[in-house]
Amino acid sequence: MTRPRRHGALALMGAALLSGALLAGCAQTKPAQAPTAEPPQHHAEGYHHHGSAHHSFADAERWAARFEDPSRDAWQRPDALIALLDVQRDALIADIGSATGYLTVRLARAAPLGVVYGVDIEPEMVRYLGERAEREGLENLHSLLGAPDDPELPGPVDLVVIVNTYHHIEDRVAYMRRLLASLTPAGRVAIIDFKPGPLPVGPGPSVKLPPSQVEDELRAAGYHLSQSDDTLLPYQFIQVFVRAP
Repeated sequence: MTRPRRHGALALMGAALLSGALLAGCAQTKPAQAPTAEPPQHHAEGYHHHGSAHHSFADAERWAARFEDPSRDAWQRPDALIALLDVQRDALIADIGSATGYLTVRLARAAPLGVVYGVDIEPEMVRYLGERAEREGLENLHSLLGAPDDPELPGPVDLVVIVNTYHHIEDRVAYMRRLLASLTPAGRVAIIDFKPGPLPVGPGPSVKLPPSQVEDELRAAGYHLSQSDDTLLPYQFIQVFVRAP
């Protein structure tokens, strides 16, 4: 398999991904006051849904202060998550819903010999992450503009990571079925999303999806659940899927 050439992070222009503002047209609840508000990193909070107002993501630098809030580390546990996913140094990875790069940058550092795509549908987030990659010398990190119904990856990847984003995708089965074409034969898709019920971070209970529903939808899209964990992270479940035999 030919690996993509490594070059400076791309900042492609085009349609809009709030992941920093996540998947446009995807469901969204209005950010509430703590403790039920979307967590700082949960960029999808800008989409209009259930009467919520649309937020501008024109000032990515201002949003970065929320998305990159160090307090997130205590419950997101990014290093432990990357270890659980067994990220290889030469892996090809896509982070769908990359926003300002909270996890994307860490993945790029964990896979210095590989390539990491940060995918967002919000152009300002794509710009910000591209500039951040250049500023931090991460030549293996490419910031890409995706579409609401397709991440539009430039080539197959070994691992797709979707953190706090899956429940925002509108037609999830179709989206995930389309994503199959962007996986290497042994490629994996890791979905990390909020556990059902009231939590101090994350969206309201009506927006969350139970792990059983996520598994059913991925099965319908052509995947098989290969790994699951609901203890590593206090507020999120982890499910890893591979292509169904």
